[in-house]
Amino acid sequence: MPDREEIILGEFRCTVDERYRVSIPGGLLTVDSPRCVLVKERPGCLSLWRAEAWQSKVAVRIDLARQKIEAGLRDDQIGRVQLLGRLLSTRHQAVELAGRGRLLIPKGFREFLGVLPGKQSKSGGDVIIVGAAVCVEIWNPSAWLEYLQGRMPKFRRLLDRLS
Repeated sequence: MPDREEIILGEFRCTVDERYRVSIPGGLLTVDSPRCVLVKERPGCLSLWRAEAWQSKVAVRIDLARQKIEAGLRDDQIGRVQLLGRLLSTRHQAVELAGRGRLLIPKGFREFLGVLPGKQSKSGGDVIIVGAAVCVEIWNPSAWLEYLQGRMPKFRRLLDRLS
């Protein structure tokens, strides 16, 4: 995953094997350590982060929640903090990349991604691996197509705003 200057870009079609492993294309994911964090992003999409990058991202949000709790929550905020706790508890999992950048997709994440290996799946076990600038995303092909169809018309405006 990127240093401050490195941006992760690219789109690749890969296959989930019978053991629910997928190989992250070489060069897309450069990490010093095989430790990463797999995150449930949206139905049909997982993201893969360097462990250190994810931990710092989550730590900021946990500190904010902790500050709000210590400051005293209003009754309407308690439910939001509980929701945050639930989603943080179930949203991510530490994983390690094996040789050749292979990632084993954990069971609870398989259902969220919605891709079965090989011939068991409508997609033939294919996933779309996308460089999302700061992390790598693993998409169910139909969810990726739906996402692109909704976002592509707004691409020019986004590009103009960020330029």
